[in-house]
Amino acid sequence: MTDETLKKLGLAVLETEAAAVEALKPRIDDDFVRACHYMLKCEGRVVVTGMGKSGHIGSKIAATLASTGTPAFFVHPGEASHGDLGMITAKDVVLALSNSGTTDEILTILPIIKRLGVPLITLTGRPQSALAEAATVNINVAVEKEACPLDLAPTASTTAALAMGDALAISLLEVRGFTSDDFARSHPGGKLGRRLLLLIDDLIHRGERAPKVSSGTLICDALLEITRKGLGATAIVDDRDIVQGIFTDGDLRRAIDRGADLNATPIDELMTRNCTLISPGLLAAEALEIMEKGKFNALLVVDDNKKLIGALNMHDLLRAGVV
Repeated sequence: MTDETLKKLGLAVLETEAAAVEALKPRIDDDFVRACHYMLKCEGRVVVTGMGKSGHIGSKIAATLASTGTPAFFVHPGEASHGDLGMITAKDVVLALSNSGTTDEILTILPIIKRLGVPLITLTGRPQSALAEAATVNINVAVEKEACPLDLAPTASTTAALAMGDALAISLLEVRGFTSDDFARSHPGGKLGRRLLLLIDDLIHRGERAPKVSSGTLICDALLEITRKGLGATAIVDDRDIVQGIFTDGDLRRAIDRGADLNATPIDELMTRNCTLISPGLLAAEALEIMEKGKFNALLVVDDNKKLIGALNMHDLLRAGVV
């Protein structure tokens, strides 16, 4: 078995599965549309079920639906006949996956599903199977062959079912007008959620933790404040705490290049005036964009009157997982 042979085998699998997905295009038809309408009208949840590999795919489809605006959960068909069927209500829609369309565990619970009167949407590889014929809507996800050389292990068939599930979920997402903010709210622990939901208010160094010195302070004394607060910068304020400017590590380097006497020069002479200021309530991701665009490492946060509220720097955004 050569390396080249392994590459050819892997490529053959991808080609087979790509062909299986390509064959689904004509099946985005009236049945697909009907299935979407049933799920859009659902007042409860989409209950997804499937056995074996179809169950694994069904679980992922349920997760995708739930995270894109369609309430959904997965029920194992084997457990359903031992009590979990009570999780299905008359307001739900059932989405059942079975490549053969003859999965015993699903057929066993069909009478109960029918008695509840809930719409049954099926993804099967055999449109003439018992499950497909019992369905309110059947979507054909049949494949010409599996990627497995024995044509036994579910490979192309599971890929096709997963792709069709994604087609359903994303179509519903679009129709519902589901936004990135909606997505973030269902993923608050993820990086996207942090980027779209986290405000700088949660990160600002306030009060005694905010670096500030008064106008007229010598640079050497301002450096002590920068070191104590550890943000790489300090605000320069007047006697009412109104921001007059900022002095950063970069300003210090420039001052040294110019030969400034750090022990005798007031910081007003070398601070950056008309510096970029931000207001509370800003998204952390927006603060990051301002920092990246202006090549800043720190920003001052002020109220409408330019009175200092606090400060934050790039490390705060890094720790929060925004970067």
